[in-house]
Amino acid sequence: MKKSERAVTIKNILDAVYPVTPVPLKHDDTYSLLIAVLLSAQCTDERVNQVTPILFSLAKNPKEMSELSVDKIYEIIKPCGLGPQKSKAIHKLSNILIKDFNAKVPNSFEDLERLPGVGHKTASVVMSQGFGVPAFAVDTHIHRLAQRWGLTDGKSVKKTETDLKKIFPKDSWNKLHLQIIFWGREYCTARSCYGLKCKICNLCYPKRKKPFIHKKP
Repeated sequence: MKKSERAVTIKNILDAVYPVTPVPLKHDDTYSLLIAVLLSAQCTDERVNQVTPILFSLAKNPKEMSELSVDKIYEIIKPCGLGPQKSKAIHKLSNILIKDFNAKVPNSFEDLERLPGVGHKTASVVMSQGFGVPAFAVDTHIHRLAQRWGLTDGKSVKKTETDLKKIFPKDSWNKLHLQIIFWGREYCTARSCYGLKCKICNLCYPKRKKPFIHKKP
């Protein structure tokens, strides 16, 4: 099966299994989405969703967040891990939003990626899920599955993103990003399947006999 044929097969299966793709991180607007995505680095969505209601009950916008101390933010978000870095980033970016963006989250990759604690992946999620701009944020699930499915060589996260954008239609990127994550969590996890068991892996590589070892980000 050619790569282009695999891509069509994969998309058809994912569309059938996940016709609706709710955003896993609870949020009310682009600011709460930005903070939630920042907190999700090296943390589960479930844990983030337990923490953010507490944080947002005290500060739901940049002004209110800037009025909290870094220590207070840290106290709340500590369960998400990387607390010292994340609390400082949240406080600092909130002040930057007030100063430079009229307390609004900017809708450009360039401006987002200048904010403390915001890398390309976080910016991509905010642009796609917050503003509806086509993007293909690559997390560990997507990086793993794209390799198992023969869509990329996995040399880097950037290369995986480029390869996926080349092979899938632009208007499908935002939905596919979530669909692949859902599949990776449910059917093709890091410690199961190994390119041998799930439906998509079997269809893409029916003759594969040995566990596929993917390159990590």
